[in-house]
Amino acid sequence: MIWLSKRKYIAIMLFPTLLVYLVYIILPIFVSFFYSLTTYTGIGAAHFVGLKNYMDLFQDELFWVSLKNTLIVLVISVVLLLPGSFLLALLLNAKVKGSNAIKALNFAPSIVAPILVGLIWVFILDPQMGLVNIVFRKLGLDQLALEWIGGTVLTPYSVGVVFVWQTIGFLATIFLAGLKMIPKDVYESSTIDGAGRWQQMVFITIPMLNETVKINVILIITGVFKIFETVFLLTNGGPNHLSEVMVTYMYNETFTSSEYGYGMSIAVVTFLLTMILSLVYMRLSKKNIEE
Repeated sequence: MIWLSKRKYIAIMLFPTLLVYLVYIILPIFVSFFYSLTTYTGIGAAHFVGLKNYMDLFQDELFWVSLKNTLIVLVISVVLLLPGSFLLALLLNAKVKGSNAIKALNFAPSIVAPILVGLIWVFILDPQMGLVNIVFRKLGLDQLALEWIGGTVLTPYSVGVVFVWQTIGFLATIFLAGLKMIPKDVYESSTIDGAGRWQQMVFITIPMLNETVKINVILIITGVFKIFETVFLLTNGGPNHLSEVMVTYMYNETFTSSEYGYGMSIAVVTFLLTMILSLVYMRLSKKNIEE
């Protein structure tokens, strides 16, 4: 009976949070899916058209461009963020003078509003007035003064670099927490057995951070698929929508073109891709552990 009463109180305490989660997270997913099956301009009634929006979507060249750009950002983020944040966490975990100040500075970019991040990097990467190209021109390296943003080639790579800059401190903090959880006795025992630092890294640190790596990879995937403010400030999807990512393309179709049904179909596909990639990664990582 005591267990039942505790269970009742736990349920009562969790109910407000669960209600907010259902109303603001779960319900909008089903609402988005419903509107993705309609034509709707935001005024008047929505008209059911079935899967027409999805059929049009997969024939839309700009959708494929936005998907390609999103995947480019994802690849750059995984390649740079995982090892970069791990190495940064190792540095922060070392007992060096001023480590607390370094930890605070490391986390600072993560708490800056994304819209301010985009604005900051506009002044760094803009082809005409950006700091990078100004420095190159001053040094006589005009051939290196490229269209870092606003062009048809380099923009998604630049967005990936900005995302890495903004996120690396947050992921490093998660890695640092994982490093703190590894018992020191394990390292001491391995040292007695003659293991060097490299062997400790390969056979102790990395395997024991497996769950932390999973968390960070999922955060990278979900973070990349919801990038909006950075791209909006850097290029606004231009020129001619060629630097769009999936969320900015969804935004433009929904709120600029007033194609709410079509925009919601992009949102649903973005959500499904995020879920699929996350689940596939979790499945593959679990399979590797079992083997």
